[in-house]
Amino acid sequence: MASSLRILPRTTSRILTRHLAPSTTQCLRSQRRHATNLQAPDAADPKLRQIDVSALKIQQTSTPKDITPNDQLVFGRAFTDHMMSLEWTATDGWLPPRITPYQNLSLDPATCVLHYAFEAFEGMKAYKDAQGTVRLFRPDKNMARMNKSAARIALPTFDGAAFIDLIKRFCRLEERFIPSTKGYSLYIRPNIIGTQRTLGVGPPGSALLYTIASPVGPYYPTGFKAISLEATTYAVRAWPGGVGASKLGANYAPCIVPQMQAAGRGFHQNLWLFEDLDPETGKKEDFVTEVGTMNLFACVQGKDGVKELVTAPLDGTILEGVVRDSILELARERLVPEGWKVSERRFHMRELAEAASEGRLLEVFGSGTAAVVAPVRSIGYQGSLVGCGLPEGSEVGEITKRMKDWIEGIQYGEEDHPWSVKV
Repeated sequence: MASSLRILPRTTSRILTRHLAPSTTQCLRSQRRHATNLQAPDAADPKLRQIDVSALKIQQTSTPKDITPNDQLVFGRAFTDHMMSLEWTATDGWLPPRITPYQNLSLDPATCVLHYAFEAFEGMKAYKDAQGTVRLFRPDKNMARMNKSAARIALPTFDGAAFIDLIKRFCRLEERFIPSTKGYSLYIRPNIIGTQRTLGVGPPGSALLYTIASPVGPYYPTGFKAISLEATTYAVRAWPGGVGASKLGANYAPCIVPQMQAAGRGFHQNLWLFEDLDPETGKKEDFVTEVGTMNLFACVQGKDGVKELVTAPLDGTILEGVVRDSILELARERLVPEGWKVSERRFHMRELAEAASEGRLLEVFGSGTAAVVAPVRSIGYQGSLVGCGLPEGSEVGEITKRMKDWIEGIQYGEEDHPWSVKV
């Protein structure tokens, strides 16, 4: 009789786990605990990570583009004259980098990225200060996150410092596209894809790391105005042990249909919730994770009168936002001395709704590279609107505004700070 693999049902699996040797049970728990650190075994091979910046070749365009006026910029629609690219192979590592005129990519129909989504990307910006100096904002954080994302899906990693040097050279070449007006910038999009020609499922033997750039203004067409969110329970963005913490294109496409549905009901974005047991009560709750394209912060006054700035913890389902990290650091440095409590903890919609009904929900805002910060006016949840503390006629709360001013002050060189890196 032919044998077959029989999958144990969940209940049987739990019973079996209880009877395993302690070391085996501990190993299983360890695997779950470290699921967010998954990466290909050779992802950090120093020989394959090296980039020779001195080998950079530049071919300038012979047909420079016109500059799009600031008032006509739509996020991600206008692009600069050039692109930067580096090819990688499993035998030779990173080949010499090139800057060429912006052009189409040529890929075989069997290229693995087209079939199995071997793709990770980053979002960062170049800013021009009042003196005309070009600056980057915490580019080391972007490099670290991109390497982590790439390693998670068996794509090659790279020397982050060397790639920052290349991005600086790319920005110098494209400097005329960087707007001089505050609130505008050059959005930089590094993207890495698996390029091996195969229908087999396995780690790509070749890859392409390319960078394009786009002059941008405010992310939302409404400008710096409060947005509305739909708390989404019918779809899930990420789950424990998954890839929610990685910046992969595969995390974004499945979110478009729920976003379209939310927009059809009058909301700007989804607020992604995750149903789970509250360990304190043993009841199921809808825990807040993040907004469609942003991390989420809430300013809540506790019943004891203490004001708290809270955001969800990095548990593997939350993207490690660069602006998120910056807000937390600035808050601990500048708000804690004012009596604020700053927390990375799980919190659920019922907690926010209760605080709102009691007048203790002071502000809610999103954060991200594209939008920097975005104030939230209301959240649609279970057929009701949860007000987020903004008075009628006001578009931004005090803490949201202070965070925006602090971060933009650093980005545009108004405050001397190590996070602002001159190009």
